[in-house]
Amino acid sequence: MGLKEEFEEHAEKAKTLPENTSNENKLILYGLYKQATVGNVNTSRPGIFNMKDRAKWDAWKAVEGKSQEEAMGDYITKVKQLLEGASGST
Repeated sequence: MGLKEEFEEHAEKAKTLPENTSNENKLILYGLYKQATVGNVNTSRPGIFNMKDRAKWDAWKAVEGKSQEEAMGDYITKVKQLLEGASGST
């Protein structure tokens, strides 16, 4: 299985993460996903009153400069960690 296929598989697995997954971890995944699929941030930062989108944009901006392949690898690793943590806490 290639990196892209493994990434897509883990993107599907990420949808099964428990609801109590922290916002911090969700934002990390969001930023890595956007970096892996789009590349560097290509939009302007949302306004101060749009806190949710602003946090998502900041998470994406935090991983700016990573190659798409590196972001895919980091995303896969993070999803695995979160799934292992979720199964260990039940």
